[in-house]
Amino acid sequence: MEHIQFSLLRGICQLPGYIAHAKGFFGEQDLDVNVTVAPTAWMVPERLINGEVQFAVMPWTRVAAARASGEPLVTICGSGHEEAAIVVRADLRNDQVRKVAVPQRGGIKDLTAMGMLNSLGWDGVELLRMPSGDGAILALVGQGADAASMVEPYATMLVDMGIGRVVRRTGDLWPGAPGCSLTTTSSIIEERPDLVRRVVAAFVQGAHYVEANPDESAAIAAGYIGIGEKFIRNALRANKPNLQALENTQAIQSVLGLMTKMGYIASAPRERFYEGSFLKEATAGIPA
Repeated sequence: MEHIQFSLLRGICQLPGYIAHAKGFFGEQDLDVNVTVAPTAWMVPERLINGEVQFAVMPWTRVAAARASGEPLVTICGSGHEEAAIVVRADLRNDQVRKVAVPQRGGIKDLTAMGMLNSLGWDGVELLRMPSGDGAILALVGQGADAASMVEPYATMLVDMGIGRVVRRTGDLWPGAPGCSLTTTSSIIEERPDLVRRVVAAFVQGAHYVEANPDESAAIAAGYIGIGEKFIRNALRANKPNLQALENTQAIQSVLGLMTKMGYIASAPRERFYEGSFLKEATAGIPA
């Protein structure tokens, strides 16, 4: 058994990782995987770069930004898909929104909000820049904000609890846009392609298990995410992981254009930040 460190976050976009870990799919690939759940996505790139973890499921936008700065991060498989949603307090109309809570710059939650402000008529709203996605959600729940950008299953949770309503999703702006994606470093790909191949194979198995067994997958995910499985199950109806999401180059180019316009990156990365050959190998012969 080979020991590796794997970093996950909390959200629907992470389900293939949760399931591959909990159901022993990594073990079937002779991998002893230690999973840690990071409190926020912006902490993950440095942990990958310094070798503290070898694999992570994290926003592809942060991978692209790292690549544009010369850092050796590479996505190797899709996972999240159209994953962010903008939620407005249930007692407010859209035209009554004055404050919008968003997490730190650069993630898909932030970019979805930035891209949607004009379409919602919120050009003059005050942005409450919170240190994490959790902070943005709490600002909405605590009525410190009128709306907030978040990922599933939190949007569904707030809707089901009568606290808010979803007014836009990432897919309304960028249909098919990828979100959090399985990521590693270029050195691991170059030096240990066999290891990457096994991790992707287990991850793919996890994603297919989610598709075939949503109820059990929701129950398993509840232990990682920390909210009721009923909310996770309902969220899966609106938003599922998508292994092929990183193939959507049109949506990716649109998001990169916004990142450049917002000054998050100076320009789109010159080197490819997605290596899809491992996914193609893992899914060869498997019906889409």
